[in-house]
Amino acid sequence: VCGGKARGEQARIASKRVYYCHRRCRIPLRWPVIVYLQERRLAQEIADIEKDTGFKLRVLAQNYPDTPGLAIRDFWQVDDRTIVFVADPTFGNILNFNVGASVDLDIPRSFWSRLAGKYGNIFYWKEKGEDASVEAAVMAISSCLREPAGPNTCSEVK
Repeated sequence: VCGGKARGEQARIASKRVYYCHRRCRIPLRWPVIVYLQERRLAQEIADIEKDTGFKLRVLAQNYPDTPGLAIRDFWQVDDRTIVFVADPTFGNILNFNVGASVDLDIPRSFWSRLAGKYGNIFYWKEKGEDASVEAAVMAISSCLREPAGPNTCSEVK
């Protein structure tokens, strides 16, 4: 799905939950950063999130301009309960989020900017690595989605 369905043979689909373009999409060797064991851990965590909370988290690791574009909407069946997490080191902050309307009602918008500020800033991912940034963000989202509803829901990025 790299750049669209027509170039699907150039994409590596790790699972329906974790997607990234590979070298044939002209992405530097350092990206994708998610190695096989991390990929399996993240895919399991994402599956657990969906099973336990009903929210869908989808992770897209890309390097602009090699992006799948809107093709991921259909591929992942994005709906109101979907969080699309785009990791892209091109523009400084590696973490970007697109959340469905139902997610927006349950999780304060400030959570996403705090999350991006903590784990997505260039200083964090240059020091710890892009993979650590992605993994920490997924774990923080998991923690947030599992918090009981209330006035302080997701007030802390863990």
